[in-house]
Amino acid sequence: MRTRDCAADVVVVGYGGAGVSAALAACEAGADVLALDRYLGGGATTLSGGIVYAGGGTWVQRAAGVDDDVENMLAYLRAEVGDAVSAETLRRFCEESPAMIDWLSGHGVPFQPSLCPYKTSYPTDDYYLYYSGSENSGGYRELATPRQRGHRTHGPGVSGKALFGPLAASAARHGVHVRTGTRATGLVVEDGRVIGVEAVTLDGAPALVRRRFAALARVSAKPGVYHQGLRAAMELLLARIERRHGTRVRIHASSGVVLTTGGFIANGAMVAEHAPGYPWAQGLPLGTAGDDGSGITMAADIGAATGKMDALSTWRFIAPPSAMFGAIAVNALGERMIDESRYGAALGAAIAAAPGHRAWLLVDAALEAQARAQIGPQSVWFQRMQTERLLRFGRVAGGSVEDVAARAGIDAAALRATVDAHNEAIARNLPDPFGKPADLRRPIGAGPVALLDISFTARLTYPMPMLTLGGLLVDEDTGAVRAEEGGVIPGLYAAGRAAVGICANSYVSGLSLADCVFSGRRAGTHSAKLG
Repeated sequence: MRTRDCAADVVVVGYGGAGVSAALAACEAGADVLALDRYLGGGATTLSGGIVYAGGGTWVQRAAGVDDDVENMLAYLRAEVGDAVSAETLRRFCEESPAMIDWLSGHGVPFQPSLCPYKTSYPTDDYYLYYSGSENSGGYRELATPRQRGHRTHGPGVSGKALFGPLAASAARHGVHVRTGTRATGLVVEDGRVIGVEAVTLDGAPALVRRRFAALARVSAKPGVYHQGLRAAMELLLARIERRHGTRVRIHASSGVVLTTGGFIANGAMVAEHAPGYPWAQGLPLGTAGDDGSGITMAADIGAATGKMDALSTWRFIAPPSAMFGAIAVNALGERMIDESRYGAALGAAIAAAPGHRAWLLVDAALEAQARAQIGPQSVWFQRMQTERLLRFGRVAGGSVEDVAARAGIDAAALRATVDAHNEAIARNLPDPFGKPADLRRPIGAGPVALLDISFTARLTYPMPMLTLGGLLVDEDTGAVRAEEGGVIPGLYAAGRAAVGICANSYVSGLSLADCVFSGRRAGTHSAKLG
């Protein structure tokens, strides 16, 4: 492989949601920007549902008739976010939220103010503004007035491409240079300052080679995200192309380098190192093969500080159909686990902590019939597939609570006590012990009943998606990467899931993409400031 050099004011490493936001912001600040991506660009953003968590009175909320303000949004997020970022940063995130939607809209990202009338994990193509977190679940209603803040980018199916595509197109119009098929291998440091990146690129490879690389990269991303064996096979072929046709380059950054390489969910050894004992091997890594922690590791190798590296988010969604919120979730001991209306990441965390990582939803015949009737009108294709799988193949039925408990291997006496306590609380109008709102509670009938298996197990048609939330520690005013020994590393910035951010403690739909835009713009703007 030959070696050659090139240069830019700002070099962005990784070109997904955070990367394109950083590149645009740096360009808007007057910098010459070069973005690198190991694959084709888009990252996990293009695989996502395209949800941006925003509130405080965005134009979308106002058009939909949703009355929200900064203090209300902040009151809810304080409970969700905790100490992931400072109080000042969280307030700034909320205060800038309406302007963030304006910025995205200005760059062509489409939003649509159609309110989803039911609680769901992801709306159908009829709705694009919904409760994407636990705003109207137990405990949170008392903290803040529930408001819809899940801004789904307007497009069919999972609409992550509707977020990244327009931003990338706008970046190209603004003069951002993008080099795909380029893998960063290290940071260049001179006199304690990061001045560039070392990489291997296919930029000079024959067109046929680059087309083959692109085709394999698309398969690795999707459907590879659903089939890790297929992804691994594609990655072997991609690595072979890189070895044969790659060229070593050193890219000089006169102003700054921004790492937006994603998290490390695709690196099983790294996940096991930082989250020992976690059943990650049974989950579905959500992201691309590029989410391997390489950016985090490159920075750590030159003394960068990291945080929240043991934080994983795993999601078990039970709705749609929305009737499922009336079920009760129990563990192998027959004990109830959580307010079932909470966001799927909260349920996923409860299942991961349960004995044997086992859990079931207990439903009676009336609830199950209502759920089946809701599948069609409330579900997109992948939700329909997952719900049908749960109701058909993850189901243990019986004439009574004791009957299904025995068949599922659950302590029958304990499950009976759980059901009796649940029903009695409803009958006596007592608060739910887990905080489930009264309008979502319903008693479990005498029988027939069924237990639906929602355990933490590897199932292609009912996966447990997961991602990492920790990464590099950054200065929350600039996005500059902090050093282990104190201060920051000059010339180095990070954003998105490569860095600790708004969602590093608790994930709800849209909070990661919103943080990618928020932190990406911050890092891009400050990296463009020479000196």
